[in-house]
Amino acid sequence: MRNPCAGTVTVRELDRGLTPQAAFHALCARPYAFFLDSGLVSERMGRYSYLGAEPFLVIQSKRRRIRLLRRGQPAEESEGNPFQQLRALLRRYSIRPEKSCVPFFGGAVGYFGYDLCHFVERLPQTTLDDIGLPDMHFAFHDIVVAFDHLEGRCYAVAVDVGETEGESLERRLERIVDMVSRSGETPGPTAVTRSGSEPVANFTKDEYLAAVQRAKDYIAAGDIFQVNLSQRFQATTSLKPHELYTRLRTVNPAPFACYQDLGDGMAVVSASPELFLRVRGRHVVTRPIKGTRRRGPTETEDAQLREELLRSPKDDAELTMIIDLERNDLGRVCGYGTVRVTERKALETFPTVHHLVGTVEGTLHDRYDLIDLIKATFPGGSITGAPKIRAMEIIDELEPTKRSVYTGAIGCLGFNGNADLNIAIRTFLVNGQNLYFQVGGGIVADSELEAEYDETIHKARGLFASLGIRR
Repeated sequence: MRNPCAGTVTVRELDRGLTPQAAFHALCARPYAFFLDSGLVSERMGRYSYLGAEPFLVIQSKRRRIRLLRRGQPAEESEGNPFQQLRALLRRYSIRPEKSCVPFFGGAVGYFGYDLCHFVERLPQTTLDDIGLPDMHFAFHDIVVAFDHLEGRCYAVAVDVGETEGESLERRLERIVDMVSRSGETPGPTAVTRSGSEPVANFTKDEYLAAVQRAKDYIAAGDIFQVNLSQRFQATTSLKPHELYTRLRTVNPAPFACYQDLGDGMAVVSASPELFLRVRGRHVVTRPIKGTRRRGPTETEDAQLREELLRSPKDDAELTMIIDLERNDLGRVCGYGTVRVTERKALETFPTVHHLVGTVEGTLHDRYDLIDLIKATFPGGSITGAPKIRAMEIIDELEPTKRSVYTGAIGCLGFNGNADLNIAIRTFLVNGQNLYFQVGGGIVADSELEAEYDETIHKARGLFASLGIRR
């Protein structure tokens, strides 16, 4: 039943001494808890962090099977296109207040798994699906705790979307405010000790090198210019997912990190450095990453590695190809003449690696909506290759298992039409005591086999370190 007051937004400013970590500690055990965490804070890309739990609606999909979980009601099962189902829900709960203290005050929080690419393009499906997570998961939250790191302020925001089942919105807001306000100090960081089995890859090293060579053969034959090839590691752990996230954000903070409880013992734990899409009104930004160097053990060596990356013709060519691909993808749904490269190459430094990043912006055409934008650009070009469709066909051939969430997109789709989605890299997938993480790199004509393998290990260092493993 719809509430005639639907659309009302209630804001409570919380104690400025409250930290995102303390709020996470208070909420992490609640159903479908999430933390969209700007672990590396910058005004440009990491100003806000968001937390929440206890959504009023959850949508999950596996291939064409769709499951809806509404508060206080039995699960609804159906068949269909998950993008279309999600679009219908976003339209139903669309709210456009005149102004808001934060860009995201409520909406759908979750992910698009890489394997949703089969709803975007006609692609083969020959690899093993052995992780068991949904292809798509979004939880609809009408209460969000938001941190503005630039202003040093914290808010609890509730939006009335017209759902009247169960506990009232006002009572739930009071309860969540009370929970986070009484959270107190979070446990301090402890030594990261070994907490699970030795991770096992889905390739041997020789098999991975052979796959890189096969990718280079396709490039030499003219099939593609570039393809992203990855390997996956699997282990068991005694850590609870929120404990794993606390470790990961300690050893590998990132601007687009997240924790998401998916229910049924499943979770996503991510420390992504890469922005897939940011939408504010009809303004769209994407920031693909291409080019990686490890961090040096000394300031001198670290500076040398940064300079080497900036001067590398190979990495420059990779980034240029992907920027062109992203321009083309955005051009499918943005207004004529609005797509532009606003930053062709920038170097960004993270705890374990240096990356090259480009920025492409555009204005979404009036005839298209957020789901059209996502479908036009998904999966991100930086983690597929160019040309994109042929690169994805080769990924299906060369990688032995489905990617699941890896290289999909994680984030939030607001009731107000705003959105923030990362590229799901540097990400743990948890199912019971089993955890999975995947790392890859772009293969081009002059790729060196051993160097490509080493790059995947460099990218995984933060993930290994959070498990107490040195590589």
